[in-house]
Amino acid sequence: MFRVLVTRAARVSAPTNRNALVSFSRYAHSLQFATVEAEEVSGSRPAEVLNLVQGKWVGSSNCNTIVDPLNGDSFIKVAEVDEAGIQPFVESLSSCPKHGLHNPFKAPERYLMLGDVTTKAAHMLSLPKVSDFFTRLIQRVSPKSYQQAQGEVYVTQKFLENFCGDQVRFLARSFAVPGNHLGQQSHGFRWPYGPVAIITPFNFPLEIPVLQLMGALYMGNKPVLKVDSKVSIVMEQMLRLLHNCGLPAEDVDFINSDGKAMNKLLLEANPRMTLFTGSSRVAEKLAGDLKGRIKLEDAGFDWKILGPDVHQEDYIAWVCDQDAYACSGQKCSAQSLLFVHENWSKTSLISKLKDLAERRKLADLTIGPVLTVTTETMLEHVNKLLEIPGSKLLFGGRPLEDHSIPSIYGAIKPTAVYVPLEEIVKDKNYELVTKEIFGPFQIVTDYKSSQLSIVLDALEKMHAHLTAAVVSNDPLFLQEVIGKSVNGTTYAGLRARTTGAPQNHWFGPAGDPRGAGIGTPEAIKLVWSCHREIIYDIGPVPEHWEIPPST
Repeated sequence: MFRVLVTRAARVSAPTNRNALVSFSRYAHSLQFATVEAEEVSGSRPAEVLNLVQGKWVGSSNCNTIVDPLNGDSFIKVAEVDEAGIQPFVESLSSCPKHGLHNPFKAPERYLMLGDVTTKAAHMLSLPKVSDFFTRLIQRVSPKSYQQAQGEVYVTQKFLENFCGDQVRFLARSFAVPGNHLGQQSHGFRWPYGPVAIITPFNFPLEIPVLQLMGALYMGNKPVLKVDSKVSIVMEQMLRLLHNCGLPAEDVDFINSDGKAMNKLLLEANPRMTLFTGSSRVAEKLAGDLKGRIKLEDAGFDWKILGPDVHQEDYIAWVCDQDAYACSGQKCSAQSLLFVHENWSKTSLISKLKDLAERRKLADLTIGPVLTVTTETMLEHVNKLLEIPGSKLLFGGRPLEDHSIPSIYGAIKPTAVYVPLEEIVKDKNYELVTKEIFGPFQIVTDYKSSQLSIVLDALEKMHAHLTAAVVSNDPLFLQEVIGKSVNGTTYAGLRARTTGAPQNHWFGPAGDPRGAGIGTPEAIKLVWSCHREIIYDIGPVPEHWEIPPST
């Protein structure tokens, strides 16, 4: 069914284009945990998404009908909890004490249980039929190429492999320091927050919620999880897999709701910590509402600088295309602003980037629907930029053609607009140029060696510091740029990119004490635990001790 939808959306009939699509075979009886068939979710066979609270899957009298991003059909019915229905979730979260479901002094066997659950889940995701199921399900709700969707499943599976067995309890490793006298020692422990909340966006329906959810559980917390309703079916199925692998159903609550209902839940349940991944506007509102008890991985207007040393032109062009336009630019790490050193102007970099962008097709979802920005909004932004003196359209800037993507979503060709550096840094233009467009769009500019300080000043003025790339093998150039920038995940060297959040390194912003990380032991401990110091002082009291004078 999904293959038919993609083909219809692109309106192509040539056999070569059909062959570019991955064939969808059926697994009508093979996945014990699954309640849907990914390739059959459609307007004629809509799927249903439930909520999980106090260990039970429950529906709701309210239904949010999700529109198929490829053809506009109503293809998923999400049982959404309204403001009047949050009480069971409030009670469930409130039942968890501040000291958590487990900690180093309470129920330590849960560290072992979660290690076993993780081992089984990692094995399940390694099975081709399970990996393929989640890959296709991701494609249905957040259309991206099979390779991009599969990459998300792969990273999630590798993350789970990293925390099998004893690795969960190793996260809670403590330390001790000798005291001032016999019998005194201080011990530092990682302590859970207890009741916590996780709010994640649409663009990575599996990777972001799984990595944050498991980190929260590992450290002893009880989370309530909310995923964007457009894609929450993916995480609903993953929770069923985790239950199948031995995760107690009561350990996690899963809620579908709109923003108002979730906000009310947070205010009434008062979680001790909330992890939010999403827009800066919502992040700042929640930070105020929750009185700072929050960690953020919000918007990213991410930059890349091509240094003065020119190497591997084809490779650099390919990485730039991937960074800007893979997943139709709907990554918080997508390349938003490309600074090109004047030495690159003597090459055919931009023309090669244009050629790579123009080979992207809706038929294989290497370009596709933009789920949070309409076509009109993106093209209006392009037109405003073209009013800046010296700016020009490098490529794109037009709607996709011959498709059935509904108008509530965006559909434009991969687009790049050139804006002169001296115009970017003007106060009247800076806010417009650095506005994040969560779609297949980037700004390109150029600079001379003597203008590097202007480039660095432009970076200093930015408010989002998630990812960045410094493409150069010149150590002095790298030293200069890295030393005068902030971004929390910065790639440096010839093969530097802006995108990519694998399980093997920290991914998160810097420069903000509320900044959250994801994926690594350091990120898990930072986000999902706090420090607790226990000072043992057991004696003995010195022989012949007497009460001293008052002080």
